[in-house]
Amino acid sequence: MSGGVDTTVIAAFAVGFVSFISPCVLPLVPGYLSAVSGISIADMRSGERSTARILLPAIVFCLSFTAVFIALGMTATGLGSALQDSRGTLDKLAGAVIIALGVFFLLTPFVPRLNAEWRPDALITRAGSGGPLIAGAAFAVAWTPCVGPTLGSILSAAATQDTVGKGGILLAFYSAGLAVPFLLTAIAFTRMTTAFRWLRDRYLIVTAVSGVILVTMGVLLFTGELQRLNIEAQDALDGLGLNFFKSV
Repeated sequence: MSGGVDTTVIAAFAVGFVSFISPCVLPLVPGYLSAVSGISIADMRSGERSTARILLPAIVFCLSFTAVFIALGMTATGLGSALQDSRGTLDKLAGAVIIALGVFFLLTPFVPRLNAEWRPDALITRAGSGGPLIAGAAFAVAWTPCVGPTLGSILSAAATQDTVGKGGILLAFYSAGLAVPFLLTAIAFTRMTTAFRWLRDRYLIVTAVSGVILVTMGVLLFTGELQRLNIEAQDALDGLGLNFFKSV
């Protein structure tokens, strides 16, 4: 696509948020916040802590895992660029992968092993001793299998981008979908954990909607319609003066 990063970034952000509220990430958020900030979960719940003391390490933590995910996205784009002569084949392959991952994602609530909560207490302990920078990188690497369907879908989309910069931006938005709720939890721990508990109780619905979106995105990419829709969306944003990606 010419004229800017395609509007798949919106889907990338949404998929990142779905990854955050998944059963193998959400339950561990309080533990990670406590580990990287040195503040107990009890103190976070009671509000007896400085916002800056917990927010600054949380920002470093998020920047760290974002850097890892962006590197993965740029790598995926670089590999895809090597197949530019077979662009149509690459789009169909990426579309098929996203469809398969979307179906797999739809099945996760019904497969207990795929839907289990991860409890890597040793990893959280080491994260605390290694600081937020090491903890963020460890999170990105250790949780790749856990968020595989969602991350794999965005990496597949990144492989079809024209430049490594655009692939990196896709993964930056995916990371933002993880980072924004994480930082909001750091700022308003009790309120956000209550809200996320409400979402967790409705995770089956969230999973169904997200899986359908992934499958739809895969079908659009496979048929070549995604590019047309992106062009139309960017034209609409241009008309409203809201196309912030035009110069990218």
